[in-house]
Amino acid sequence: LWSRRAQEREQRMRDAESRMAQARLAALQMQLNPHFLFNALNALSALIHTDPDAADRMLGDLSELLRSALETSAEPEITLRRELEFLGRYLAVEQARFGDRLRVDQKVEPAVLDALVPTFILQPLVENAVRHGIERSRQAGAIEVHARAERDTLHLSIADSGGAPLKAESSATGGSGRRVGLRNTQERLEQLYGERQSFTLTPREAGGMMAAISLPLVMKPVPEPASR
Repeated sequence: LWSRRAQEREQRMRDAESRMAQARLAALQMQLNPHFLFNALNALSALIHTDPDAADRMLGDLSELLRSALETSAEPEITLRRELEFLGRYLAVEQARFGDRLRVDQKVEPAVLDALVPTFILQPLVENAVRHGIERSRQAGAIEVHARAERDTLHLSIADSGGAPLKAESSATGGSGRRVGLRNTQERLEQLYGERQSFTLTPREAGGMMAAISLPLVMKPVPEPASR
């Protein structure tokens, strides 16, 4: 009887810890949406006076982006394929702002498209690269999005070609609003994968910064065919 009660207490503790972790992930994910929306609306309000047609297209892309965010708000992980579709909508919004000043280079191994990644994990990193690597420079610049597998690890990276980068320090430090997405990224990775992940922000030799994520390579399960 004592042993059974002890096991029941341990199970209740594990269940409580699991619920707390899920609640923490949900809170972190919800924190991203207002931060992104605030920046997007500021950009839209500026563009509507200088290029109404571009502002109209941007509004359509923004609507699709927010719809996608709502559809995935309850999912802690989605496939990289869906995450890249989401990122594409965000980049369409940014390219409406910058035009030819922003170029996107994407190199993704087809084999990792069905790998699971945290929902909304790439957009904050791209937003940071745009704000600090493209927006502050008068020259045209590039954002590079790479994804590859190495054994049982998925490697993701976002890099910019230059500008006024953040200091290469831990993404969890710093209190400015511009670092909300970076701190959030690290916390979400820790919540989901513990010590099996890494997140770094470092300067590139050619200029600019690179944010790199490593996490366990887990493919989306293929549903079994329904039995007749």
